[in-house]
This record gives sequence, structure tokens and C-alpha cells, in this order.
Amino acid sequence: MIILGAEALASGLVTTHELRRHYRRVFPGVHAPKGVQLSLWDRCFAAFLWSGRRGVISGAAAAALHGARWVDADAVIDLNHANIRAPVGIMSRQETLHDNEVVDVNGVLVTSVERTVFDLARFGSVADAVGRLDALARAVEFKADDVIELSACHPGAPGRLWVPEILDLMDAGAQSMQESYWRMRILAGGYARPETQLPVLRADGYSYYYLDMGWRDQAVAAEYDGEQHRTDDQQYASDILRSEFIAQQYQRVRIVKGDHPQAVYRRLEAAGLRPTCEPPAILLRQSGVWAPRGKKCVTRRIRKENIRYSARYDGDPED
Repeated sequence: MIILGAEALASGLVTTHELRRHYRRVFPGVHAPKGVQLSLWDRCFAAFLWSGRRGVISGAAAAALHGARWVDADAVIDLNHANIRAPVGIMSRQETLHDNEVVDVNGVLVTSVERTVFDLARFGSVADAVGRLDALARAVEFKADDVIELSACHPGAPGRLWVPEILDLMDAGAQSMQESYWRMRILAGGYARPETQLPVLRADGYSYYYLDMGWRDQAVAAEYDGEQHRTDDQQYASDILRSEFIAQQYQRVRIVKGDHPQAVYRRLEAAGLRPTCEPPAILLRQSGVWAPRGKKCVTRRIRKENIRYSARYDGDPED
């Protein structure tokens, strides 16, 4: 049970002795029972209490509360809140939120799905933003047009001009951040946009295998093999049977951790795929695509946009 120390003491829920002996501090003034592993939800609730129940959970944490996967339990909590002197574990940002951009999730204020999409598309690297949006799109339905309409209500928001291009790269078919990342790398290499979760009819004639991404016309597929494919014996045995069957219909390029994009491009070309397309312009930027950009022009943006950030702010995409 996450508690506000002062509140719990005043109500008689705990004594000073009990608070010191049985609880540990999560954020200033906010405590959790000792020995309890906190979930992301617990930490979001703790951040909300730290804000005096006035802050609004945003960013990747908000996406997770809306059902998106791939957000670690110890991830930094983005919080839209006036107090920019946030403790470690919270990244506070004070931005304008309209009434229809905030929802209540089990008693915690959270940015709406559309506002969460808007925020995710504006900050961090392009590759990370697309991965987060893929996960959110897989968890909950929303329309890109609604996000664009919301964006028009915030003409001075940093990174706003990136939003349409990043939304265009989104694909709910991705099943991991790595799949999203490599789809972006493949597009950046000049290859046609792949179809995600490409179905392959099994030998039984009615069920399917699904390929991470592929090109039907060229009968080429690309798949990212995570660690579980090698460490789980049952998964490994199943993969062998799956690979042998798929090889009858598709040239399959397997991508593993540590692969270099150029090596993957060579394997795609060896499989018969050619880079015949112009890469999306946003993937050709010199910075901010594969890694977060550094702090830049923050003072100018604070003055121009009247937006304030905590000390842990690490920059934002250029407009």
C-alpha cells in the first residue's frame, strides 16, 4: 500500500514508529512497505501522490496505464506538473493540458490516449517514439487524425511538427521494441515498407504462422530473434519446425541482438530484396533518430513556449 506519510500519520493509519520501521521512502513524503517490489502502476500512483494529486501521468508511463507493453517497472515517470524540482525517478514537465486531454485511471490523473500519443511522438528519439506508439496502437484503438487535430490546439509545443511524420511510421503489428526499431532501420535503408504479422498458412490448412515483417511479392521476410528463442528449449524446438516450414515459401532473414544495419541490408539483398524506395525524410535526419538528442536550445524554448522542465530534462526534438 502506497501512502503519503503525513496523511497516514494524521489519520492514525500508522504511527511514527510503524512508518519508520515498516515503510521505505519512494518519493519525498511518499512511502511503501519495505520488501515489496513496486510495479509501474505503484510508482505512477506514488508520483501522483508526490504531486499532491495534481500532477498528470504522461509519456511512456501513461501509455503503460492505457495498456501498452514494453515499459519497465523502474522506468522514469513522466509527470505534467508545476513543480519542476522533481525527485529521482520522476521527470516533470509543465505544459498546457486541456480538460479533454486528461482522464482518470483508477483514481490517478493520466493523459488521454490521444494526448499520450502526441507526447510520445514529440520527445526522445524517432525510433523509440515509433516503438512506443506501436505498442500503444496494439493495446488500444485511436485515430491519427484525432492526434493531428489535438496537435493543432498546441501550436507552440516543441516537436509538434514531427508528429505527422512519426504517426505515419506507426504500425500496430509490431510485437516488440526491437521489431519496431528494425522496421525503421529497414525503411531508412531504402527498402519498401514491409507488412507486419505476415500470415503463412500452416500444413494443416487452417491455422497460420505469423512473420514479424515481410514482402509478399518478393517472398522475403525479416524477423528479430530475441533471447527467448535460444534460452527456452521448447521455444527453440518449435522455432526449428516453424523455420523449416516457412523456408518452403519465404526467404527468411533472421536479425539478432548486435546486428549492424549494413549486415542486415546485405542479407536482405542476398534474399532478393532491393532498396528501391526513398527513405522517409524523418529517418534521414542527422540527429535524434536512433538516439535521444542532447540538451539544446532549452532556454530559448522555455522563453518561447513558457514550458518548464525538471533538472532531468534531456532535450527535445527540433520543430
